[in-house]
Amino acid sequence: MVCQKQLNDYREPNCIVVTAERKYFEVGNISIKRNLRQSEWQSHPFGHDIVYVPLQGRECILNEAAAIKFVAENTNVPVSKVVCCFEDNGAAYLMTEDVEGIAMDDLNDEQREIVERELRTYIETLHNLKSKKIGGPSGLVVPPIRATYQRYPVAWELKECEDEELVFCHNNLSQADIIVDPETLKIVSIGMWEFAGFYPSYFEAPFFTRDGPSFAIDEEVDDTEKLLEFLHSHQNVSRHDR
Repeated sequence: MVCQKQLNDYREPNCIVVTAERKYFEVGNISIKRNLRQSEWQSHPFGHDIVYVPLQGRECILNEAAAIKFVAENTNVPVSKVVCCFEDNGAAYLMTEDVEGIAMDDLNDEQREIVERELRTYIETLHNLKSKKIGGPSGLVVPPIRATYQRYPVAWELKECEDEELVFCHNNLSQADIIVDPETLKIVSIGMWEFAGFYPSYFEAPFFTRDGPSFAIDEEVDDTEKLLEFLHSHQNVSRHDR
């Protein structure tokens, strides 16, 4: 078992950072990320004898690749171009082209308001895409991180939704992942589609209206239980119990 510092101290060429769940690389104008292999799982920050297991690490990468391609083919929402996505030796890799710009959270308040108005039009575009099947366009179900941070099955098996309208949600919109042209303030790319898929519209919480993570902080309302209630109520019990 290794710690995060060890993995970062001995990074291979072109690896820019190692987190508890991913390795990130930069090669020319190509960004690469992959999930950690089991041999790279790290000691838990709250207990060195405990292994931190990055659940659905592989699925997150594969779902993001499928979501980006789906959005690019069906909307005008700006996304990075997927160069390729593949699996090798227990890890899923996603390679995308870099885009020039700055993050929304680097702008001043007045500039952010301009970007937010455009962002809301793209969210509306995404929500015009409908389905009865819960989850990503490839069939993988990777719920938003705020619904899965503490507990969830390794693999969700959900039945079709007949009682609510499902819309395509990004599910992880934060200002750090909205890249804009610093001159025109037009959005040039929206990133981090790992948790995207078809869900009730309330899954798309407006965390992009402030700086910070895409889950409730401070005095914000935590809707974790509401999201979990929906997911558990649509579990395919017959398959789950096999």
